[in-house]
Amino acid sequence: MNDCLAQYYRTPRLCIHFRPKTSLSAPVGYFQFGKTATCYGSYSGRQPAKVPTEALYDALSDTVVDDGTIYLPFDPAEVVNNLRCETYTDDGRTGDSPALLAQAYYFIRPLLALNVRRRLQRIYLRGWDKLPFPHWPVDCSVDDLFGELLLLALKSNRHERIPFVWFWPDGASSAAVMTHDVEEESGRDFCNILMDIDDSFQIKSSFQIVPEQRYPVSREFLSSIRDRGFEVAVHDLNHDGHLYRDREEFLKRAAKINSYGKEYGAEGFRAGVLYRRQLWSDHLRFSYDMSVPNVAHLDPQRGGCCTVMPFFLGPILEIPVTTTQDYTLFHILNDYSIDLWKRQTEIIMQRHGLLSFIVHPDYIIGPRERAVYEQLLDFLNHLREEKGVWIATPSQVNHWWRQRAEMNLVRDGEGWKIEGCGKERARIAYASAEDGQLVFTLGENQIQCPTAEQTNR
Repeated sequence: MNDCLAQYYRTPRLCIHFRPKTSLSAPVGYFQFGKTATCYGSYSGRQPAKVPTEALYDALSDTVVDDGTIYLPFDPAEVVNNLRCETYTDDGRTGDSPALLAQAYYFIRPLLALNVRRRLQRIYLRGWDKLPFPHWPVDCSVDDLFGELLLLALKSNRHERIPFVWFWPDGASSAAVMTHDVEEESGRDFCNILMDIDDSFQIKSSFQIVPEQRYPVSREFLSSIRDRGFEVAVHDLNHDGHLYRDREEFLKRAAKINSYGKEYGAEGFRAGVLYRRQLWSDHLRFSYDMSVPNVAHLDPQRGGCCTVMPFFLGPILEIPVTTTQDYTLFHILNDYSIDLWKRQTEIIMQRHGLLSFIVHPDYIIGPRERAVYEQLLDFLNHLREEKGVWIATPSQVNHWWRQRAEMNLVRDGEGWKIEGCGKERARIAYASAEDGQLVFTLGENQIQCPTAEQTNR
């Protein structure tokens, strides 16, 4: 119960004292913890809501503080795992194939004209804006849950402040990654121009390559990406939407995907169409995955991991997709501005999270779309220069997050110091409470954490 909070913040365990209130009930359901964290899990002494549209009970009302120990009516580790792995969805609970209608669509997709595909997608996705959970346009339930728990730890032990290892290297306020899923031959042929565009803004990105059927993949093509300082990741097997159709088929394809990963020298993987089954990820031999969206209202497979931070799925680091894809923005929402991306960015940066973008070379060939993309890159440049955002590649995020996960804070006289590989780039931050709100201090900078009203949901 204490480990998940200590892992998230990399804070000494001696500062955290949580215990279960009583044995937890078997039925699982929805409840709140504070004003902004929606939870899904077992609950002590109360039946949680079956659906998120019901009035959700606030578990803070059943939380007891006694002699420095906090007794919770739920298990935070269970709730966090349920949200990150999307076990609150029907797919996660039953094990059935995800999004069967969407998979049928992908079976006939090659026969459909582009305008027909867009029309069918809009029909399939209608009503997305009425979905109550996860919260659109960004859901931070996992991060807000941890914030509430840290605030309780401060209050219960009368700590003036609790030290932790700051989220990003060199004291960066947040992090950002740009990724490019290469879906068709036209997109592959546009990659060199796209790298020119990225380089003009001094941003290196990752290109996800489909190994089979979509287009030829030569060693020269892969080298042309790496030689310029960009990264290569594997994108599905053939992007037909059937990777997770059933377990036997998945295992066969996973073996081929792993082979391509070795051949390409790729550390990362992303499934086509963001189909995913987190509980099967141990069969993928990659260091990191990028297939899980934060909110999936506008994806064929609904759900979302409800966090803006990377997290581990066994040995694999999940780098979640925290912003809307370019195809969705242009062709589903019919929005040719960066306003939505800016709104999502504001919410994510309030939690010091990861801004993760998918922009397809296939969909920004036209001048209108390319202009929007260049506006986005200019905006990211501004965030780097004015807000201290660390713009990195997925491999760099993976490398840092793994280092941070092994760092420890140890006593150094009357203060603290960081031990572990990469400590020279790490920074000690302090959490404190002011007027009932969580406040972070990094160096001389005090950072007010968002209130419920500031989340702009």
